[in-house]
Amino acid sequence: MMKIYSFEKLDVWQGARLLANLIYKKTKDFPTKEQYGLTNQMGRCSDSVASNIAEGSARTHLKEKLHFLTIAYSSTIELLNQLILSCDFGYLKHEELNTELRPLIQTITYKIHRLKQSLNNPN
Repeated sequence: MMKIYSFEKLDVWQGARLLANLIYKKTKDFPTKEQYGLTNQMGRCSDSVASNIAEGSARTHLKEKLHFLTIAYSSTIELLNQLILSCDFGYLKHEELNTELRPLIQTITYKIHRLKQSLNNPN
């Protein structure tokens, strides 16, 4: 039987995983000149969100858990900035950002925030 790790059960991690998949799909059509620039940075950012949620879940000390969740939150905000820039540069439609990606980012940042609160106040 395959072991399921605790982070895999988290809604916020599942959302971050979905976000990373969407980012890779959206950026595959970005100009080739952005392959080592914005496209690469957005992929690494989206990977960072899910990865830091997962890594934080494995930490035993509260301070470390919170640290990794803070990094995940910050990476999500950094990704939003890159998506806005992508719209400014004409690589992404504002409609895609506002109807598909921004709502998912808002949900993920909210869930990260709530998870941090629940860890700080377990009762």
